[in-house]
Amino acid sequence: MKRIATTVLKGMGMGAADAVPGVSGGTIALIVGIYEELIETIKRFGPGAFGVWRQHGFPALVGYLNLRFLIPLVLGIGISLVTVAHLVTWLMGNHELLLNAFFFGLVLASAWVVVRQVGHWRWRYLLPVLLGLLVAAFLPHLLPDMSQAGSATLFMAGAIAISAMLLPGVSGSFLLLVMGLYGTVMSGIKSFDLGLIAIFGAGCLLGLFTFSRLLSWLLHRYHAITLMTIVGFILGSLPQLWPWRQIASYRMADDGQQIALAYQYLVPSDYAAITGQPSQWIVATALIVVGVVVVMCLGERKEAAT
Repeated sequence: MKRIATTVLKGMGMGAADAVPGVSGGTIALIVGIYEELIETIKRFGPGAFGVWRQHGFPALVGYLNLRFLIPLVLGIGISLVTVAHLVTWLMGNHELLLNAFFFGLVLASAWVVVRQVGHWRWRYLLPVLLGLLVAAFLPHLLPDMSQAGSATLFMAGAIAISAMLLPGVSGSFLLLVMGLYGTVMSGIKSFDLGLIAIFGAGCLLGLFTFSRLLSWLLHRYHAITLMTIVGFILGSLPQLWPWRQIASYRMADDGQQIALAYQYLVPSDYAAITGQPSQWIVATALIVVGVVVVMCLGERKEAAT
């Protein structure tokens, strides 16, 4: 029961993070030590599962699919999407600077967690780190405006977003924002629009079953290089969470929402002078430190457990 409750809480953390543009649920999975288990579990859903069920029965299928881990995790994500995610989206609208500060510290420290998993630094790791940085920086600019949310568009957006959510440092919510579908999808989830949820969910399933297999293969064949690429993804996502910034260029979605294309990154004093808003630098800096400390404590606890 303790493991089930802990897994539910980890799922809630993933669900809350996925609601924030700029944060990946995969990053939270990495921080709490379930990332590789999650990828391996998702990968097992396929023809092999049917064979296990036919030959050995339902109890063997439960073990093969790791359902004692997956069901509580999905339950936690679902609980978060209908409860905590509402709080997170409210904070995004009313206290975005402070929320970004906390997640900035959280994501920054998660890069440290991954580097510690790899062990000793090798100069050959520099290339995958740079590759991850470039992908994280330029991927949003390669996505088209998909705000005309037809069924096919919504399906593809689900596949793209869930693939990003599996990848630490690449935010599925942010990609939805870039595609002009963040408001549509979040509104549909909050209002229980079953048609939208079904189409978007089908796209998510496609992304899960295909991208998880690719990630699993990479982690098995090129473990250290894949983890260092993830470090690049994580570091490349940090500018999206810098608290003191203002939009430098944007485009308008069909629903009238501003979709940022580039930001001007500022120090707290310049932010206050340019925007006319308080920088809240003391509280924001404290929240960055809190985010870092939380991740470091979780990392130490994970190492002690292993």
